Amino acid sequence: MKRKGAAIGTFDGLHLGHRSVLELLKTESQERGLDPIAITFDRHPLELIAPERVPPQLTTVGKRKKLLRETGVEPVVLMFDEDLRKTSAEEWMKRMRDEFGVGLLVIGYDNTFGHDGVNLSVGDYKEMGKKSDIEVIVANELKDISSSAIRKAVKNGEMERSHEMLGRPYSITGRVVEGQSLGRALGFPTANIAIDPKIAIPKDGVYAAIVKINDGSNHPAMVNIGVRPTLGRSNERVIEVHILDWQGDLYGKEITVRFLKRLRDEKRFNSIEELKRQLSIDREEVCEVIKL
Repeated sequence: MKRKGAAIGTFDGLHLGHRSVLELLKTESQERGLDPIAITFDRHPLELIAPERVPPQLTTVGKRKKLLRETGVEPVVLMFDEDLRKTSAEEWMKRMRDEFGVGLLVIGYDNTFGHDGVNLSVGDYKEMGKKSDIEVIVANELKDISSSAIRKAVKNGEMERSHEMLGRPYSITGRVVEGQSLGRALGFPTANIAIDPKIAIPKDGVYAAIVKINDGSNHPAMVNIGVRPTLGRSNERVIEVHILDWQGDLYGKEITVRFLKRLRDEKRFNSIEELKRQLSIDREEVCEVIKL
C-alpha cells in the first residue's frame, strides 16, 4: 500500500479554511512522495451524538466528495457509527496508519478527532503521531472563516459574505417538482425545486442567481424563497426559480442554484398587478447584478 498524507474532518462547505489545509496537505504530501486523502464522514457526527444540535448542512456528502476531488485530494468517507464514536484519538492514529497507510496528518489549528479530542492539544496529537509513526503538521489559521459563520450568513441572506468565505457562491441542488403554475399565470414561469431537508436554505426573500440546468448550461435567474403571501395559497415554504433566458420542461430534472445577491424581503402586495410590476423590477435588478 502506498503511504498517504491525510486530513480529517467534516469539511462541510469545503470553504477557504478547508482549502488552505488541503493545499498544505498536497504540498507536504508531494515532498514526501505520499498520496493526499481527506477522511470525512457519511453524516455529521452530531446526528449520532446529539441529534437536536445538528446544524443545517452546506453540502451533501456527494457534493463534498466532488469538491474534494476537484482540489486534487481523494475523499475517504467513513460511516460514523457507534464504534467510530467511541474511538479515541490514539486509536484513530493507529487505524489511519494500519487501514489507510497514513504517514502524514495535517490538521487545522482547531481540528480535533477522537472521543477524547476535546481535551487534547496539538502537542498531544503530535506525541500520539510519533507512537504510530505519523508526522503531524498544523495548518495556519484563516481567521473569521468557518462552516458555522457561513451557515449564519446563509441564514441571514448575506450571500456576498458567504461567497467570500466559501470562495464561490453558495449553492443548492434540487429536483424540479410540479407546482401550481402560479408563476406561469403571472408571466414569470417558475421551477419549484425540492432539496435535501438537511441542507441550509437562505433567508426568505428574492435573490439574483445563476442556475445550472440538466444540459450543463448556466442561466441568469431570479429566485423566490418563502410562502408567496400575495397568492395566499398555503403556508408551505417553497423555492421557486424563474430562469430569465430559457423555456422548456424541467420537471424531474436536477438543477443547481448559485445565489449571488439577496434583492429584497418577500412581501404581501395589494394586488396581482402590483406583484407583477415588482417582479418586472426584480428581473431588471437581476440583470444589473449579473451585468446582462
